[in-house]
Amino acid sequence: MVVLATKVYVEGGARERALDSLGSLVGNALGDLDVSFDVGLRHDGFPSVTLDGDDAPVARNVLREEWGAITPEFADGETYVGTLEGWDEDGFVLDAGEEVRIPADGIGLGPGTPEQVRTRFGLVQHVPLRFVYDADTGHELADAERDRLYDWTRADSGRVNVNSATRAEVRATVNRAGHARDIVTVERLGLLEQSIVCGEDTDAPGLLASIGEYVPAELLCVVP
Repeated sequence: MVVLATKVYVEGGARERALDSLGSLVGNALGDLDVSFDVGLRHDGFPSVTLDGDDAPVARNVLREEWGAITPEFADGETYVGTLEGWDEDGFVLDAGEEVRIPADGIGLGPGTPEQVRTRFGLVQHVPLRFVYDADTGHELADAERDRLYDWTRADSGRVNVNSATRAEVRATVNRAGHARDIVTVERLGLLEQSIVCGEDTDAPGLLASIGEYVPAELLCVVP
């Protein structure tokens, strides 16, 4: 079994749609591997994938690589994935199966309070983030995560990051708002966290204002 490092925190029909979407994504990722799978949901909102078949060990590695995995224990100096659950003046709080606090000096994304950094980089709640575990000197965001987030602010166009919706739902919302030609793509950050990449001539705050009425979710802009 693999517990994926992305959360399902919506309810009702939205939850069913999210789990159906996850099942399709898992199936696509495993491709022609000789394996069967079943998707479940833990009490804490993390989905679990039970695998059976000759290629089950390979399949587990594929899913860990694509989604990150929630593990029962941590090793100092190793990189893991947690979801952004909270923030305060002291840092970020991630959920990695247990609470992991990233102190302000371990965020490493430039000046400002953790709240200001979160807003500047468009870190919507529940977005998965890679971190390095260090129980002695304090956990910190992984260098690869910092590089990815800095790349967002150095790009030629902005982004609008969204939570509480699948990639298909966000695409449908953009189309419904009449902005299909104004974006490049919708990148999947987690199962329910997406990043709308704007076209070069599209203003990210303007796009956010236009689609906001259609999306009952948190939206944050990343402006280069």
